[in-house]
Amino acid sequence: MSQMPHATKGVDEVKSQDYPAYEAVGGDWAQIAKDAEQLGEEHVVINLGPVHPATHGVLRMQLELDGEYVKEVRAATGFLHTGIEKNMEYRTWTQGVAYCTRMDYVAPIFQEVAYCLAVEKLLGITDQIPERAQAIRVLLMELTRISSHIVGIGSDGNELGATTMLTLCFRLREDILRILEDITGLRMNHEFIRPGGVLEDIPEGSIEYIRELLPGIRNTISEMQDLTMANPIFKLRHVDIAVTPMSAMMALSMTGPSVRAGGVPWDLRKTQPYCGYEKYEFDVPVADKADAYNRVQVKYEECYQSLRIIYQVLDQLEKTKGQPVMVADKKIAWPAQLSIGTDGQGTDPEHVREIMTEDMESLIHHFKLITEGFRVPAGQAYQMVEHPKGLIGVHLVSSGGTRPYRAHFRDPGFNNMQSLALMAEGAMLADTMMCLAAIDPVMGGVDR
Repeated sequence: MSQMPHATKGVDEVKSQDYPAYEAVGGDWAQIAKDAEQLGEEHVVINLGPVHPATHGVLRMQLELDGEYVKEVRAATGFLHTGIEKNMEYRTWTQGVAYCTRMDYVAPIFQEVAYCLAVEKLLGITDQIPERAQAIRVLLMELTRISSHIVGIGSDGNELGATTMLTLCFRLREDILRILEDITGLRMNHEFIRPGGVLEDIPEGSIEYIRELLPGIRNTISEMQDLTMANPIFKLRHVDIAVTPMSAMMALSMTGPSVRAGGVPWDLRKTQPYCGYEKYEFDVPVADKADAYNRVQVKYEECYQSLRIIYQVLDQLEKTKGQPVMVADKKIAWPAQLSIGTDGQGTDPEHVREIMTEDMESLIHHFKLITEGFRVPAGQAYQMVEHPKGLIGVHLVSSGGTRPYRAHFRDPGFNNMQSLALMAEGAMLADTMMCLAAIDPVMGGVDR
């Protein structure tokens, strides 16, 4: 935490004059310094971040304090900008998955699904996606939803000094990452969802492995819930903190657990189903007041609902075993399952042997589809998905080529962060971190 601007008196200054000197550079800092001089020594302007461990990433908050009370908050973003949307214009439609998965790195599958659903809209193949591929997408999303919620709650606890919360949340996350690695080959940034389906089917024995780990995941959620929701210290730091009126949330385009904590059961999985969510039974948890405590409560309940969906998906995967996981159109479908060989190195040797020695046409098709990509008809599409942090939207524009003309993402954390000033101003400095944790932003998604 650094302090600026502030009154300073040099030795020579004190001898010659009896008023403070201020140094402020850039933007409106000169005005802030002038206001600080008028308000006196109790008025302090500080920077919290962008490298402070409690700011949930590379976020800078400019705080004006009157003693211990926050008078004004300004969130400064852009420190983690990676140019993902612009870079996608220079890559094929399939290669775009490798970019968008890196936005919210705590919940990468959701960006992949939202992007691929938008591409499928442009291609006009939404209804042609195999049932098994849709089930695998739902399985990965709900596992990731649990991981994202619990990491947010655990990080929140750690900022209060409850390190046990952080160790428990990462114990749970480790089990989920093991499942994701078993299915996709990677713990994060999976690049597994593809336009037309998924990269490959789940490995043999994955369903049994998931069923084996799910009871431990549920127990950890319950253990964290027992440690927090009735804990008097936790309640003192969360009840009536970061309260946001529903009218303000609607005006600021907030979505996700924050809105549901205010009593509105708005969840795209129910209101505008995608990936076959209409086939699964689950409830949308709500609370009566959108304070920090209610938001944590809603996240816990959503984790249990996600487990409920996962068990239904596993039953569905058992019934559809052997069915395709990629669209039938070979002009779009990824040309190989790319299964890892028994030696753990590279593509499945059987596939390589087939296209290299038996089917020259398959080899040519493979080469052209991988290097050039498929063409998408000119037009534009917008797709929304219920991300753990709220509504993520993808707007894609095609000029008829093999690459996006434009790609833009509506990250839920970016929109939700508009409420930070509303929640924190007037509260104490110590509560600012709880307000930020209630939003639970991931700066990779906010800045893109």
